[in-house]
Amino acid sequence: MKVVVIEDEAASARRLGRMLGKLGVEVDQLLHNVKESVEWFENNQHPDLIFLDIQLSDGLSFEIFETVQIHSIIIITTAYDEYALKAFKLNSIDYLLKPIDEEELENAVAKYRHFKPDKGQVSLNFEEVKKLLINPIDREYKKRFSVNVGQRIKLISMDDIVCFYSRDKGTYLHTLENRSYLMDSTMDAIYEDLQPDLFFRISRSYIININQIGDILNYTNNRLRLKMNHLEDGQVIVSRQRVKSFKDWLG
Repeated sequence: MKVVVIEDEAASARRLGRMLGKLGVEVDQLLHNVKESVEWFENNQHPDLIFLDIQLSDGLSFEIFETVQIHSIIIITTAYDEYALKAFKLNSIDYLLKPIDEEELENAVAKYRHFKPDKGQVSLNFEEVKKLLINPIDREYKKRFSVNVGQRIKLISMDDIVCFYSRDKGTYLHTLENRSYLMDSTMDAIYEDLQPDLFFRISRSYIININQIGDILNYTNNRLRLKMNHLEDGQVIVSRQRVKSFKDWLG
């Protein structure tokens, strides 16, 4: 059995590797992000089984399968809330909710060994799962954010936000007033709370508001350059791995 783990959190990857080792399963390759995964699958024989995290540092792992045709069996590992679990049940051989339980992992591996579909049979409908992740039914999204301004707490509505960005290990919210506020949260956590038809994560460092895009230009290495309203330097770059998803999102 050839096994690949796609996981961007080093501690989680090591723990999963140790747990699989106890079951007599050796991890042949560990991949950390979308870009690295695409390059590896383009140049190596595909594995029998993939343990797939959903949210990677440079985007959703489903972007890998938009670039490379893969027929490996999938077991999803995720920290997503209950709203997505129905999709995993219906479309993958199994899913494991983090932190992964040893007994549940053992059952998932046993399920794979029993399942063993013919080569060429895709076990996961990526598009259907992606739709439920991005547009889950009855999902509540934030209508405003609170930021600290000295001793005061300021409320900022979604309509007043140009973008979110990370810099020097900090996460910031930028407004129509061309002011930035330090956030007490990560980019990943913020992105999960944003309405997906209004906000898009164009790179590891930027989440932008569609209503504040002034212009879209072609850029080097198959990337895109966005001119954003009310942003001091005015320009941000859509990463190469996110260009296709960004264009799809624009409609």
